[in-house]
Amino acid sequence: MTEKKKKPVETVRKPFLTGNPTDENTWKAALGFFGAMILVILMTFLVCNMMNFGNDALRIGANIAVEAVVLLILYNNAIGRGTEAVARGEILYQRQEKGKSFTDGERAVCFHPLKGYLNALLGMIPFLICAIWLALIAQRQYPGAGTLPSWLDSYQDREEIMAPLASYTQTNGPGVEDILRLIVRIAVMPFVNMIGAENRDGLLLLERLSPLILLLPVIAYGTGYLQGVREREKILTGIAESERKRVRKEKKERKRRAAESREPEQLN
Repeated sequence: MTEKKKKPVETVRKPFLTGNPTDENTWKAALGFFGAMILVILMTFLVCNMMNFGNDALRIGANIAVEAVVLLILYNNAIGRGTEAVARGEILYQRQEKGKSFTDGERAVCFHPLKGYLNALLGMIPFLICAIWLALIAQRQYPGAGTLPSWLDSYQDREEIMAPLASYTQTNGPGVEDILRLIVRIAVMPFVNMIGAENRDGLLLLERLSPLILLLPVIAYGTGYLQGVREREKILTGIAESERKRVRKEKKERKRRAAESREPEQLN
């Protein structure tokens, strides 16, 4: 017996109105993304500190996994936002077809291909400013001069001895570059761990490329938002398929009841 081929499910699409790249909720969404990124960066920092293994392959693999999970979470979160925006556009399209009015603000919040990228980019601006600033002024870091041995304490009053060693005793507070470096390295901690603290040339290159690296969450979120159209089609297709199954089931049930009602007549 040959198996009956399943009829392919036809994709269901509904027309929807497109909104604007920005709307009344843009800054709220950007602040939300900024707050979420702070939490993500802090969590990533803590997790990556536990994954600073001595084995290079294990350390790199673990930190790649952490970064991939973060981007995947942002991607999936944005899919839901995009799907909701498409659904709003469908509702407004139906209202438009029925001759009902709606405000420009209501339409603006509907799906737009650039909305996800723009919201995420605005949310990342504080980190990007720090990264761009650091990329412009970053220099190769060298090991510190170290500390003087304790036996030299007795010579503190001897200027001819201590003057050449002044660099060992001077302590300077953190400068702008140091503060920027701290912020940026925490923000890109998985990549810092992949390169390793001893690879100073690699860390310098990382600092100069950090603005591009910090765009990865923007790309992940914006791309996920774009999938809202496809996800909405899947939902509509699933609803239509469930309705078809319900109708087929009801038809079978009616046929069964009709056949049962005819059986006594056949016996007579």
